[in-house]
Amino acid sequence: MTNTFPQALTIAGSDSDGSAGMQADLHTFFTRGVYGASVITACVAGNSYGIHASVPMPTDFIDQEFKDLADDYQIRASKTGMLADSELIEDVVQNYQAHDFGPLVVDPVIMTKHGNQLLEESAFETLRTKLLPLATVLTPNFFEVQKIAEMTITSDADMVTAAQNMQRMGAKNIIAKGSHALPNQTTVRDLVLLANGDHFWLSQPYHATDRVNGTGDSLSACITAELAKGTPMRQAITLAKSFVNTAIGHPIEVGHKFGPINHWAAQNRDYDDLPE
Repeated sequence: MTNTFPQALTIAGSDSDGSAGMQADLHTFFTRGVYGASVITACVAGNSYGIHASVPMPTDFIDQEFKDLADDYQIRASKTGMLADSELIEDVVQNYQAHDFGPLVVDPVIMTKHGNQLLEESAFETLRTKLLPLATVLTPNFFEVQKIAEMTITSDADMVTAAQNMQRMGAKNIIAKGSHALPNQTTVRDLVLLANGDHFWLSQPYHATDRVNGTGDSLSACITAELAKGTPMRQAITLAKSFVNTAIGHPIEVGHKFGPINHWAAQNRDYDDLPE
């Protein structure tokens, strides 16, 4: 009976305020009934006002984290979060390829949902050429879609073309997230392109709130958790979209400025009515 309980892995930084990064991933794993393990790549000091310090983990320490998990646990699905530089990305790629940690969900964390770039250009190229081809699922936001596909998105057809371009780069399944900056916005529409070439759109209500820290982390973590349980891909992605929208739509008052989403609200919702 050893290792029969579903286990998932987050490869990400630790955020001290608990709203994003590894903590958001572990919150999500817990609410979806999956045991969460972690490879910590950096430690970040911050709060709802912003990030004030960060320290990367040495690659030999990261190597040991991977080894220790592989020696004892049965990781059924994994995900990446923000990886600070080229050296770290290459180290994570080597370790993931060396161990059987299940399908990989890549949250690229290249740009914020407002269009600000987070990665240096050299690290971006390493991510695109070395990590992206390993992605079972890729979850870029609107600005990251444009950055990775090297095109401007002005229509649904553009988004489909961009997703197909990313699939040609090696990512198998893609959820390309729609813009959050449209005038008088009432919905958010995301494109899903599956490995078999089928595509469809997911639409959920837009919530005008600043309690959105950890949304991208939680979306990719929810997909990871569902894959660890054996949920079919289309259902895993559809459920994750509803999970995060529910968490955003029921804010909790934590911190003074940019707060976290509410994983408890998402945990308590019944998702049995979602289309498969």
